[in-house]
Amino acid sequence: MRSVSLGSLDVSRLGLGCMGMSAFYSGAGADDAESIRTIHRALDLGLTFLDTAEIYGPYTNEELVGRAIAGRRDEVVLATKFGNISHPNGGVRQYDSTPANIRTALEGSLRRLGTDVIDLYYQHRVDPGTPIEDTVGALAQLVEEGKIRHIGLSEAGAETIRRAQAVHPITALQSEYSLWTRDPEAEILPLVRELGIGFVAYSPLGRGFLTGGIRSLSDLDDSDFRRQNPRFAGDALQQNLRIVEEVETVAREAGATPGQVALAWLLAQGDDIVPIPGTKRVARLEENAAAADLQLTDDQLSRLGAIAPPVGDRYPDMTPIGR
Repeated sequence: MRSVSLGSLDVSRLGLGCMGMSAFYSGAGADDAESIRTIHRALDLGLTFLDTAEIYGPYTNEELVGRAIAGRRDEVVLATKFGNISHPNGGVRQYDSTPANIRTALEGSLRRLGTDVIDLYYQHRVDPGTPIEDTVGALAQLVEEGKIRHIGLSEAGAETIRRAQAVHPITALQSEYSLWTRDPEAEILPLVRELGIGFVAYSPLGRGFLTGGIRSLSDLDDSDFRRQNPRFAGDALQQNLRIVEEVETVAREAGATPGQVALAWLLAQGDDIVPIPGTKRVARLEENAAAADLQLTDDQLSRLGAIAPPVGDRYPDMTPIGR
């Protein structure tokens, strides 16, 4: 697996999103041993960019990743996130990027991950109650102290990104991007490229939908977050299957799986875009990793790029957090 650069940070061309091992999706937390084997296999294959967050669980995913990388920390580019839990309020889920909360959150993440430094520390969501200048200023101090190496933002808008960059260099922006979600293309991707900020694409497989493995809600556990997602609800899911059918057509032509085609399309959008597909199974990880070697034709890329947007919002509540 070759490396690319997110700003000044070198990472593997594909990363591994660890969220679903512990939270939100069907089977989360059901087989930690297999999840750890998946992380170990990722490192063996050169997928060394691991992504987690304190909210995943909460806390349990960081603990899992910490156990998995014990003894192999020097092989890993480790990313985690803060700001979706307010520690002064007893760990309540709440946007909180105050300097005091950041420091408390970081100490917890370091402990759970079993490390003394985070390679890439993201603000998980913009806190409308705290100026981004205060948040990035606090993160810059942690860089000076050697507790984090790089600063990231997640799901931030253009104005917030510019204001943050004016305080301290931002290494990466993480936002949803795939054939299922093309929103960043209009404004955010041109902006981060202008500023020299890398882009980390989460949910690059459309929350699993682009693999073709989800045909109805009966394929998901009752507790699965996607049951409340507008794109999976009722008639929207059936209408959105047309997207999968088009991906499957290209997959048959390319001798690949639909998931590999979805990842190969995203990889073709630029070396400054690093997808972090999530999985908790070794077999799926190996399938995803092989996408790095899949070369789609110009015609196939064009046809995929012409797919109409899905029906439904990305989240049940799409109230904007920051501009």
